[in-house]
Amino acid sequence: MSVQDLLQNINREDKSVPLAVEKALPQIEALVNVIVEKMNQGGRLFYIGAGTSGRLGILDASEIPPTYGMPHGKVVGLIAGGDGAIRKAVEYAEDNAQQAWKDLEEHLINRNDVLVGIAASGRTPYVIGGVKEAKANGVVTACITCNNGSELSKHVDYPIEVVVGPEFVTGSTRMKAGTAQKLVLNMISTAVMIKLGRVKGNKMVDMMLTNDKLVDRGVRMIMDELKTDQATAEKLLKEHGAVRKAIESQKHA
Repeated sequence: MSVQDLLQNINREDKSVPLAVEKALPQIEALVNVIVEKMNQGGRLFYIGAGTSGRLGILDASEIPPTYGMPHGKVVGLIAGGDGAIRKAVEYAEDNAQQAWKDLEEHLINRNDVLVGIAASGRTPYVIGGVKEAKANGVVTACITCNNGSELSKHVDYPIEVVVGPEFVTGSTRMKAGTAQKLVLNMISTAVMIKLGRVKGNKMVDMMLTNDKLVDRGVRMIMDELKTDQATAEKLLKEHGAVRKAIESQKHA
């Protein structure tokens, strides 16, 4: 194929992914509801996976504190092979069926929490072993996989199966399967944070002000919400250190 043919065919395959996700919306909804319930009671959300799946879970978890102001440790992503595997593949790490539970125990996972196993194939031993042990210990379990009736789905309370079909490069699940997993993770964490009250309107009022871009965004949020000028908004943000606090200080004044 020419480069143009390659790109057009990859793009054609990619277009099918959101339609496959759409079919799983009822299952995603059920999982979001139980996560919200558990987190409202003080529980946490855990993701486990290997390779691309593990990295996607870590990516989703790592964005929660800066975006929504949630404390670190409320959403946790774990990857087979440990943090070193985020950058470089660790051989055979995904084949260890006992290691995931050991990794989870380090975080004192318990029945107040929810565990989501992520595996495109639905047969990764690290993930299956983790959810089986978690379920045996009373933890609510779920999975995100891209195969129907997978082994992983059999062992969880809330299976989410997004069947995207064969990859453009056979077995390269970082492509359509990875995209599907990312879309589902976006839905889960965003919907959960909104339901937990971490968004006002559609604004990230609890975001951490960790760079100039976010400070500027925070100022504009305050200006928009309070119908005030930039100087006043900047003063309020500097005084209160958070968008929500700055807005509430004036609404309660």
